Amino acid sequence: MSRKPPQLSFSPAALRRALTAWFAKNARDLPWRRTRDPYAIFVSELMLQQTQVVTVLPYYERWLARFPDFFSLADAHESDVLAVWQGLGYYSRARNLHRAARHIVAHHDGEMPSDPALIRALPGVGRYTAGAVASFAFDLPEPLVDANVARVLSRLMALATPIDTTAGQHALWTAAKSLVPKTGARIFNSALMELGALVCTPRSPRCGECPIRTHCHAYKNGNAETFPHKKPRRKTVALAEHCAWIVSKGRILLEQQSGPRWRGLWKLPQLPSAPPAEPFLTLDYPFTHHRVTLSIYKQPAPSPPRENEAWHPLSKLAEVPLAAPHLRAIRKLAGK
Repeated sequence: MSRKPPQLSFSPAALRRALTAWFAKNARDLPWRRTRDPYAIFVSELMLQQTQVVTVLPYYERWLARFPDFFSLADAHESDVLAVWQGLGYYSRARNLHRAARHIVAHHDGEMPSDPALIRALPGVGRYTAGAVASFAFDLPEPLVDANVARVLSRLMALATPIDTTAGQHALWTAAKSLVPKTGARIFNSALMELGALVCTPRSPRCGECPIRTHCHAYKNGNAETFPHKKPRRKTVALAEHCAWIVSKGRILLEQQSGPRWRGLWKLPQLPSAPPAEPFLTLDYPFTHHRVTLSIYKQPAPSPPRENEAWHPLSKLAEVPLAAPHLRAIRKLAGK
């Protein structure tokens, strides 16, 4: 028999009043909060997935200057889209934006639909993004649960269930749905997310400053920092990557990726194994549940390059969509 999710033991209306009053005085001035344009809001939501606000800000402005609407994005070549996105990582988000723009132009005359079900049908859009766009652009009473909201709600309920399980997600979404107001959802959802970002933080939450602490079970129990609970982390797997450094006449040889990892991006050419010489440069980077050690070796130029390889001027690498770890390595080595 399935266990019912924890119930909220307070008045949602009282919580909403306290939270929205706090938000009116403490909200950050963020560009996507100054617009109701569904396209701009959609762009911000995909950029903010797994990326901090301070990192997103310059990319958001640059993206809208280059692709101001769904039509301009839909008309762009994928390589241009990836180049503008370069540095944000998780490039599938850029590809999904591109695919969604083409879908919206083809099926919705270039206008974001307001129906949450139609928004969720777009490429790369899940329950959270659909709810965020419906709420922030159209002020529809859609619940949303991101990392910040999950943390706030888990503490409010003192949720013992790990939030990264099916049961935990069900409890969070049920709570979010019960809290979102029929009118003013845009402000309420923004306030809930802002509380998690500024006050109800992962470590050292500032409970004394929290406008809804009197509703919070974890605060009352004095153990807010122990929430949320998650499943034990998977063990990190070490991987080795061996690549070539081939530079000639101010140009560098790069290899374009066709597989699921970094598809469409360029990187240093892969070597089948480590050469006997010492690497020219070694650096580490994370990739999902892996820790990759990238070792780069000076190599002679092939004649001719392989089908997926091409020469690129070092002076124009800003125009090339490069995998972030390889861009970092090239910048280090180009200065040597």
